[in-house]
Amino acid sequence: MSVLDKRSADQRHPQPEKGPGAPPEADAGDSSAGAAKSAPERSGSGRRRGLPLALNAVSVALGIAIWWALASAGVKLPTPPEVVSRAGTLISDGTLADDALASLTRVLIGFALGTVVAVLVGFLMGWYGILRGLIEPWIQFFRTVPPLAIIPLAVVAMGIGETPKIFVIFLAAFLACVISTFQGVVNVDRTLINAARVLGAGDATIFARVVVPASTPFILVGMRVGLGSAWATLVAAELMAAQEGLGYRMQNAQLYYDLPTIFVGLISIGILGLLMDRVLLLAERRLTRWQERR
Repeated sequence: MSVLDKRSADQRHPQPEKGPGAPPEADAGDSSAGAAKSAPERSGSGRRRGLPLALNAVSVALGIAIWWALASAGVKLPTPPEVVSRAGTLISDGTLADDALASLTRVLIGFALGTVVAVLVGFLMGWYGILRGLIEPWIQFFRTVPPLAIIPLAVVAMGIGETPKIFVIFLAAFLACVISTFQGVVNVDRTLINAARVLGAGDATIFARVVVPASTPFILVGMRVGLGSAWATLVAAELMAAQEGLGYRMQNAQLYYDLPTIFVGLISIGILGLLMDRVLLLAERRLTRWQERR
């Protein structure tokens, strides 16, 4: 637009003059209002994030205080200073690090293999009705058999090396995760699948773009449950002629009534399991941002 066009346009549509009491422009008002609103929201979100951490700290301190009070009252428990002293000894000579590494390796391998197989089998069961009818009875059957009951069979079939230990942990993680994955697939909203078909999507596209994202929350929940089952099975798995590991160390300490060492093993397993669970929880929040949360 030329200068003449601008002048003629201004003459046809004159701008109202702003007096000293005229209200500010709408954009400026909106931006200032938005800034005023965002500051309380940020402070409120910060308080909401800080509150659970404070409650966790209070809970841990209260638990230690109760533990110490019970030990001081005559209950046959080691006091926290005794456990800390024993932990320092095990850390200084490298025993705790070697045991933790051995147990963590077994859990990670068994859990990873169990999760991968569970996700594949769960998807196949949920997507294909024929495979569901063939596989589901066996899944339900083995779910009623504790993984610990498989230990004698695993020892006879696989020997006393690392393979039976990892297999028992794999089985615990698999059985906990496969049902969750299966439920995630069968609970996908049919409206989403039908809408994708109307838009011309094939089975592969529907599976990758609709079924997998909708099933991700169920898979991650199943992984967290499977992780807990894997750690819960670890101690029994290390009964099979293990030479190192947290479970092995605890069982060996049981023979000598070494309660501080048993407590060091329990706390170590709890801390490692908690850290791994928090990693999965962080992944769940990143991968399921589209979900509404309370």
